[in-house]
Amino acid sequence: MRHLLTRDGLYLANGTVLLTHQIDAAYWHEWDLFGLPGGAPLFMLTNLPIVFLVLYGSRALALGRTSGVLLSWALVAAGLLAVGLHSFFLLRGHEEFGVPVSLGLLAATLLLSLAQAVLLGRSTRSPGSAAPSALPAAARAPR
Repeated sequence: MRHLLTRDGLYLANGTVLLTHQIDAAYWHEWDLFGLPGGAPLFMLTNLPIVFLVLYGSRALALGRTSGVLLSWALVAAGLLAVGLHSFFLLRGHEEFGVPVSLGLLAATLLLSLAQAVLLGRSTRSPGSAAPSALPAAARAPR
């Protein structure tokens, strides 16, 4: 549990929950909810860069790259945006994402995004706390 509360651990947890939400979004035909053209095929294609960025961000963060921190903030923003948009639709009476597992993913996204934002905010204010995970220096060097 202690490893989950690290910068990298929160990133992995939040990324996992958000990507699982995207699987749930395919089930609920999210493209219809948002009025997006292209249906399932285009929805799947738009998820390719999302998955890539989440995975790349995890690696960049573990290697101590600035892009990892930037993608961490982007993940926080994406999580809060997802929760906000789906809350809006739920409050307007849409039944999509109204089952316990979907609501649980959104609640977890909210909690993880907030926790990740707090940790990122603290790490940028206090020198040394933003240090990458316990990788040797050679593994953290940019390539």
